[in-house]
Amino acid sequence: MPSSGLDEFEVLTFDCYGTLIDWETGILAALRDVLDGHGASSDDEALLQLYARFEAEAEAGPYLPYREVLAWSLRGVSAHLGFEPTAAETRRFSESVGDWPAFPDSAAALAQLAQRFRLGVITNCDTDLFARSNERLGIRFDWVITAEQLRSYKPNRRNFELGLEQIGGQRSRHLHVAQSLFHDHVPAQALGLTTAWIDRRHGRPGSGATPLAVATPDFVFADMASFVSAAIR
Repeated sequence: MPSSGLDEFEVLTFDCYGTLIDWETGILAALRDVLDGHGASSDDEALLQLYARFEAEAEAGPYLPYREVLAWSLRGVSAHLGFEPTAAETRRFSESVGDWPAFPDSAAALAQLAQRFRLGVITNCDTDLFARSNERLGIRFDWVITAEQLRSYKPNRRNFELGLEQIGGQRSRHLHVAQSLFHDHVPAQALGLTTAWIDRRHGRPGSGATPLAVATPDFVFADMASFVSAAIR
């Protein structure tokens, strides 16, 4: 069987939300919970685009914990739709990360990959919130690098620069695996990393809960299951 080119790597780092955790399903469920209480409505794609806009604004400014980024984003979406969320609704939305589901193939894929590669995660999240998500993934990562630790958010190159310092090794042996072109592929490739795109939105128009961006990943897969099939032969 011909090589896929993935066998040259020793370290795989992952984005979590959108790649391993189905954050769009989680975000929409949490937003709908708030909107329904105020009689507000919007279609799913419009809600995701609104969320992407406000989250990116919050993450581009002075560092805020991810809980506060979520609160900021909810208030922005709500104001756009003509209402103000209550303190309790805002708090519930800010804690919703732990309720966001894993994609059905994530846990099994990571378990298989851990037998062949060293695994890390570089995530835009608070450390304790990611830990709740990681319970759904069932894997012990060799490196967990969070926005809270670095006090900045992807696509800031700092997150990758500091992450690469922690991981060490040859950059040519390191593959970054992610869904978001905006948050991950653009900055990772700018620093010379090879990237694999898990195109979870394949077949759907738009960029969902991430801002639009242009990048050309080195590898493209529809899901984690197909990535594993190529990476482990």
